[in-house]
This record gives sequence, structure tokens and C-alpha cells, in this order.
Amino acid sequence: MIFREKRKMGRSGVILTIISIVFVLLMLVLPLVSVLTNSLSKGIGFYLKSMGTKFVISALGVTLIATVIAVIINTIFGLFAGWLLTKFTFRGKQILATLIDIPFSISPVIAGLAYIMTFGRLGWATPFLEWLNQTFGWDLQIVFALPGVVLATIFVTFPFVSREIIPVLNAQGRDEEEAAALMGAKGFTIFRKITFPHIKWATIYGMILCASRALGEFGAVNALSKTRGQTFTLPLEIDALYLDGSSDSIVAAFSVSSLLVIIAIVVLVLRSIFEGRSKKTKQPIPVKDASGEEYIGEKKEVTADE
Repeated sequence: MIFREKRKMGRSGVILTIISIVFVLLMLVLPLVSVLTNSLSKGIGFYLKSMGTKFVISALGVTLIATVIAVIINTIFGLFAGWLLTKFTFRGKQILATLIDIPFSISPVIAGLAYIMTFGRLGWATPFLEWLNQTFGWDLQIVFALPGVVLATIFVTFPFVSREIIPVLNAQGRDEEEAAALMGAKGFTIFRKITFPHIKWATIYGMILCASRALGEFGAVNALSKTRGQTFTLPLEIDALYLDGSSDSIVAAFSVSSLLVIIAIVVLVLRSIFEGRSKKTKQPIPVKDASGEEYIGEKKEVTADE
């Protein structure tokens, strides 16, 4: 057993701690408290009235739809991409890994404009969309419609799940899967019985990060959403209320902002819970010695943070 010596915090440690606490209070805590207090500045009645308008309800619905679809699609892709990049060797592997990180390096506004240039009136995919609409009698529209909002949300949240899974699978290695394959297990059985138990907490953690990012997305969605009450998300509705300029609309903007703050706090709590689960490093498992007798050993479990 390893014992770590506890060191007393020196003067420099105390100064750094105070600076960190003051910085967090000024930059994070006080602005959020300001949002909550301003949202109630005209009373609880006005607060509830602001939250119940048709624009806010519509924006909440669009936000939840886009978030749920983005989390589902990115989770499925993240599992497939993580398994592919860590368990197989193929040409272009590094290129695929690099492409997954594109949303981290591109401005969300540029992503929105890219979709406009793809599916807008002058986009290269527009003739195909028109052919689909004429052939099947559809009225499919991507830009300035709900599908565009969903696509933008998927784009900005694309890497979160896969980037939580890949480090875990890399640390796990291939030995267990290869042994199971030699014993006749099929691919899906290997994934379900051996691979997924190692990454379940990392997957849930990535889904939470994906959802939190989707709820607050503004830039890419703003480029593809122009109709208030139909395709506006909560961040866009907050912006519209604030830019209205009247006293009531500004307080209403703070009221709607408080809803996102509350959701963010819930997401933060869930994130802490699942992050703590993923950091459990040891789990007793039955092991057989050379004589075949079982005893309890300990196995180090790989986490998303290691």
C-alpha cells in the first residue's frame, strides 16, 4: 500500500488559492447570480409569464429536439468511430481521427455558413433537394428550417462522445477481444460483453458533455435559423428579447436565461456524478490460480480521464 505524505500549504499556495477563488467568483459565480436576481426583479408573476410565452415554449421545444437528436446521433457515431479507430488498422486512420476534431478548430458561425452554401438556394445540394421534393411530393427544406438547426447542433457537438471513448479503448488494448474472437465469439457479442462495459461511464459522460454544448449553441444555429417562434432555440430567443430594448423584454431575457442556468446546474451535477463513477479505479474480480481455485483479486479499471 502506498502512503502519500500530506504537505502543508505554504504562503504561495495560500495566495494562489485566494487568487483562484476570487477569479472564479468574479468571472463565473457573480454573473450567474446576477442573471438569477435580475430574472426575478419584477416578481415571480412576471417571471412565470415570461417563461410561458409562445416564443419561449417554441424555442424550448426546438432546443430539446435538436439536443436529443444530436446526442443520439453523436453517441452512435462515437461508439462506432471509437471502436474503429482503436481496434482496427487501416489506411486513412489518422485522417479520420483528425477529421473528427474539425468542430473544435472551426468557428460555429463558419459551420452555419457552410451549410448555407451547401443547402441554400445557390448550394450544390439544392438541385437534389428540389428533385426529391418534386418526385415524392415533399416540402423538405434544410436552411432556415428545423433540419438546419439540427444539423448545426450535430456539427458543433460531433467530437464529444468519441473523444471520451477513444482514450479508454486505447488504454484497454485488444487482448480481451482477440481472446474472445479466438474462442468463437462474434463481433457484436464481443462489443456487448467485453468492450462496452469498459466504456459505459465514458459514454454517458460524453453524452452529458454533448447535451450541455448543444443546449447553449448560438453561432451555427443563428446562421441557419431566422424565424422566431419556429426555428429559434433558447439562446436565440434570449438574444431577440434582449435586443428588443424595452425594460420588460430585457427582464424577460434574464428570465429565459435563468432557465438555461438551471439546466446547466443540473447537467453539472450529473456530470460530477458520472465523472466520479468513471474514476473508480479498482473493482474486485474472481481470479483462478494455477491449481484452478478461485480467489478475489483486483483489477485496475481504465477510465476516461486516464
